[in-house]
Amino acid sequence: MPLGESMISSLKSNKSIRLDKSSRFKKTLGGYGKNAKSEFDFPEASPELLHQIKQKAKKDHKRHQVISLVSFIILFGIGIYVLIYFNII
Repeated sequence: MPLGESMISSLKSNKSIRLDKSSRFKKTLGGYGKNAKSEFDFPEASPELLHQIKQKAKKDHKRHQVISLVSFIILFGIGIYVLIYFNII
């Protein structure tokens, strides 16, 4: 039964040259060791800091909305102008 033996031999050789996938995550935070840290240390945020973050997020969102609206109006105007220029409307 040489065909079966050659398949087993091929599988064994492929297994030996395969990459070790367990070593890919050794440098991640925590890891898998006995001394692995299971919790994170997040800094405490004061209510003032949270309020500042909230205000900044609102300001950025509003700015993004204004930029989107202005760009839409400009592109819409250019589209209408092109349609009128080529007598499509």
